[in-house]
Amino acid sequence: MSLSDRFGLWLGFHNATQDDYLAMVRSYAAHHGLKIRDETLVRDALEWSMTRGARSGRVAWQFIQELAGRLGQQLKG
Repeated sequence: MSLSDRFGLWLGFHNATQDDYLAMVRSYAAHHGLKIRDETLVRDALEWSMTRGARSGRVAWQFIQELAGRLGQQLKG
């Protein structure tokens, strides 16, 4: 809200299809070299999106950050 109040900017986090959401998650995981089986990645990513009520790029990125922490792996800069 502060962006819209101050600058008249709105950022939208639009829902993606399940396939697009999983493609984002897989791409982030591969880019950052996260060591996790695809079946586990998909299961956890879908559970994450259901508990957040959305499948967007923002939710995918938040999941990857949480996953990296849980795996004890650092994300590439």
